[in-house]
Amino acid sequence: MSHWPEMHARFRPQAEALVDLGTGRRWTWAQLHADSLAWAATLHEAGVGPGQTVAVLALNRGETFALLFAAAHLGAVLFPMNWRLSAPELRWQAEHAQPRLLLHDEPHAGLAAELGLPLRSLEQPPLDLLAPPRARQGNALSDAWQLMYTSGSSGRPKGALISHGQVHWNALATILACELRAEHSTLTFAPLFHTGGMNCLSTPLLHRGGRVVLTPRLDAGEALASVAGEQISHLMGVPTIYQLLADHPDFEGTDLSSVQDAICGGAPLGEALLQRYLDRGIPLRQGFGLTEVGPNCFSTPPARVREKLGTVGLPIHHIEARLSRPDGSECDCDEPGELWLRGPMVCQGYLHDPAATASSIVEGWFRTGDVLSRDAEGYFRVRGRLKEMYISGGENVYPAEVEAVLQGHPAVALAAVKGVPDARWGEVGSAFLELLPGASLSADELLDWLRPRLARYKLPKRVEILSALPRTGSGKIDKAAL
Repeated sequence: MSHWPEMHARFRPQAEALVDLGTGRRWTWAQLHADSLAWAATLHEAGVGPGQTVAVLALNRGETFALLFAAAHLGAVLFPMNWRLSAPELRWQAEHAQPRLLLHDEPHAGLAAELGLPLRSLEQPPLDLLAPPRARQGNALSDAWQLMYTSGSSGRPKGALISHGQVHWNALATILACELRAEHSTLTFAPLFHTGGMNCLSTPLLHRGGRVVLTPRLDAGEALASVAGEQISHLMGVPTIYQLLADHPDFEGTDLSSVQDAICGGAPLGEALLQRYLDRGIPLRQGFGLTEVGPNCFSTPPARVREKLGTVGLPIHHIEARLSRPDGSECDCDEPGELWLRGPMVCQGYLHDPAATASSIVEGWFRTGDVLSRDAEGYFRVRGRLKEMYISGGENVYPAEVEAVLQGHPAVALAAVKGVPDARWGEVGSAFLELLPGASLSADELLDWLRPRLARYKLPKRVEILSALPRTGSGKIDKAAL
């Protein structure tokens, strides 16, 4: 089902499929197909078979996609490991996932050696390409293809089993929502161990026959130069990444005319940041999704990005969304409720965790734990997380709502809000801010600005300005660290 390189090699063998800016290597579809078969033979020789897991611990590089399609050839599961984690954290995941083999790049050879797994270096070439490929095991849409661990921002990470069907339907929905064509390309600087790097635009474009350009990690100056040099048409990132690009001194002078679309997810998009991209002719659009569903679930039509700023848009093809009260009844217009999602883009569940699977997936609906509301036109707005919500003086406060207002201040780049215990009110908000370069702001000035914009019970009682907010491996604000 997922032998896309074979299909594109049949019809467009010399078209460019993959570019690795770290190693300088470029793959045509014919070369990517040949490499995926060579890696499949290599994995088979190492004992990897149907249903087994193979892990990769490496910066973004082209071999990861060759391994992804090699896993499809064998009916195996690819597990991209988060190289930002510590050895004990990775060791727990390795013991939990039990991969048959771990492939690693040279920078992570030492870390890989600490995990107690059979190892193979990515610098060592796969088996001879001239050797006849073994018979394909094949796969069904219902088979697992990727293992992605959640960020663990609310506890122990869970391993989401992503099927071929989820990847396929997400690709098709993204192709329709973003109007992707074979001549389109993306610059993937988000790490491939995160579904944003792997599945937001990379696998949809590979499904479509487009081109994926990989950077080993994000460097704002190099990324801007690559957008111009490689004539990138589509971008995807969290607000932090778009802020880093916009703050770079080369942003204004770089030719970004090739960029037709830019997708933003993971956190609210501020108006000041949006304006900087609109001024460059780039429709930066807020979306929404998660590792377990999609990850592309909502999209805002480009013509309405300014009008609908603060929303995540409308549900896209092949996804059904509803907002539910605690009793399971459906919410009214503008009423906050838990987002439930249903469709073929829902994951299979969590590895070795039937209790978490059963509590998250109910009669086909995935209960996200995210609180959203829906306006009269059907546009959804993130209000917060069920577990992040705090109660101040008997009133529910959703941090995401307060954060969105905070990020509207002209001096604020990023904001995070948490509920903390308070003797009088039960809980009150504590706000953490990262300011724009060169900006200054006091807590009193901020509160004066907030008072006409927020209900009194939503005003943070404590404001702390940091040089940089801590991030998780996926680039989101790490509230546990705060």
